[in-house]
Amino acid sequence: MHTVSRSRFLPDFTPDEEGRAMLGAVLGLFVVLWLLPIPLAAMPEPIGPAAVQFGNGARMTVLLTLTSGTLGLLAGVIVALMRLSHQGLFQRVAQFYLWVIRGTPLLVQILFVYFALPALLPGLELSDFWSAVLALSLNVGAYNSEVIRAGILGVPKGQREAAQALGLPPFYALVLVILPQAIRLSLPPLVNNIVALLKDSSLAYIIGVVELSLIGNRVQAESFRPVPVFIAVAGIYLTLTTLLTAFSHALERRLARSTIR
Repeated sequence: MHTVSRSRFLPDFTPDEEGRAMLGAVLGLFVVLWLLPIPLAAMPEPIGPAAVQFGNGARMTVLLTLTSGTLGLLAGVIVALMRLSHQGLFQRVAQFYLWVIRGTPLLVQILFVYFALPALLPGLELSDFWSAVLALSLNVGAYNSEVIRAGILGVPKGQREAAQALGLPPFYALVLVILPQAIRLSLPPLVNNIVALLKDSSLAYIIGVVELSLIGNRVQAESFRPVPVFIAVAGIYLTLTTLLTAFSHALERRLARSTIR
């Protein structure tokens, strides 16, 4: 009998270490968001005097990301189910949505929602924040839908048959049996989409959302020193994405371990 090395298939982390890594990433994100102005205040001009602004901009960036990511997950589930529906109308609507969103730049989508949508729908007035959230949610929802659709197709058919054998109606079988497993299979790429969304949220500055990129633009315009300003902005983005990526990697390791078991 051949002995297979455990480390070849299992991650190096133990489950406790994976949990600590995920918890550490979340706590690290909160620490960075609330204590960021302290180290920035010790830096020379033009960073130090604008430390509080950079802190507020980072919090707005994360708020944009989490709000849009949550709504984008909901949109992704709905569109994925429409794509898998036996109703031709639902399939065509979902395909049109994916065609438009994936075929146009995010910047154009943000500008469309902010400037054109109120003109097309009189009476609809969205703030700059919610215009950005809507555009970002629709954008990430398109990519989430394909990930979730693949997750649903990846659930063994026996799970659906077992649910039917237990007498569950199709809707309850979908909600209680199929979707939880599909989301679990899709979770690592969905978290990666959130990391990408955090960087994409920088485009919200174009409609006046006071997030990190807009703060950087304002500070460099006032100081005429773009190099230190944008190095600081890039460093903050890098810190935030590193924490989210660390969470994603720990999550992938935990899911890989539980799948093997």
